[in-house]
Amino acid sequence: MNTRAGGVSTRLPTLAITAGEPAGIGPEICAALKTATLPARLVIIADRALLCERTQIDWPDFAGGCTAVEAGVSVLHVPLTVSSVAGKLDARNSGYVLRTLGVACDGCSDGLFDAMATAPVHKGVINDAGIAFTGHTEFLQARTRSPHVVMMLAGGGMRVALATTHLALKDVASHITRASLTQTLRVLHHDLQRHFGIAAPRIAVAGLNPHAGESGHMGREEIEVIAPVIGELRGAGLTLSDPLPADTLFNPDRLKHYDAVLAMYHDQGLPVLKYASFGAGVNVTLGLPIIRTSVDHGTALDIAGSGKADAGSLIEAVKLAISMANATAPRRSA
Repeated sequence: MNTRAGGVSTRLPTLAITAGEPAGIGPEICAALKTATLPARLVIIADRALLCERTQIDWPDFAGGCTAVEAGVSVLHVPLTVSSVAGKLDARNSGYVLRTLGVACDGCSDGLFDAMATAPVHKGVINDAGIAFTGHTEFLQARTRSPHVVMMLAGGGMRVALATTHLALKDVASHITRASLTQTLRVLHHDLQRHFGIAAPRIAVAGLNPHAGESGHMGREEIEVIAPVIGELRGAGLTLSDPLPADTLFNPDRLKHYDAVLAMYHDQGLPVLKYASFGAGVNVTLGLPIIRTSVDHGTALDIAGSGKADAGSLIEAVKLAISMANATAPRRSA
């Protein structure tokens, strides 16, 4: 039970956990939540029979409401469209996957849940069903009507946010504009304050080109786009580095002076973080009106149903969501 000074009980955060692609490892890694000691009430959004079959656990049903003072795990049942077999994708269940996300997202927006954490989905099979789907981030952005979202991964003692996400390398430079970079840095600064309790965030900004452009000899994006945005935002009170060469940015002696890094593209920052934290990294969507964390891995269809899946990333995602929920709003008396 969570308590304030003087022994007055307070409400624990209530988290929605989406089980993800039913043919993947999502349903079975949820089993680890049953035995983990986590200071929250966890509600798995999934087909109850699927969870019971894959985990050999008889899951209790979610009772509703958000006044819990005792930790525990339950299930909010969302029915599969058709039966699911571990390791075998079925496009007919794509609607089910999106319904679980909708229930969790809307529950966070309505105050039923304090945060959500997501197990992996399979983008390809959802698109095979004729549903245009880029990923969790874009789905939640549209669902919450958020103007600008930022992907950030946390793990290995680092927080690495991205100026661009899933783009071909040839398209990256054209998508780094003064307007988009300004929005990204403002969202990163704001959410480090709001969700992580960092009063004055220090952000290291990577350059786009080798050696951060070498004074324009290897590209002018640092001179024409990145540095001007940094200068303008410094004037607004943000603490930002100059554009830094990515090949030396991730030196521990340099990183200790910053609370987060902004990388310019996906494979500039994430390989370093995943090397340091694979299996325990957490994906965080910034810029939403709700809290959302996720695992840093895929559906692992090749081992689904085998009992070999590692739940470490899901546990870390839930822990971070709990921490963010507690930092964002003080718990009310129960």
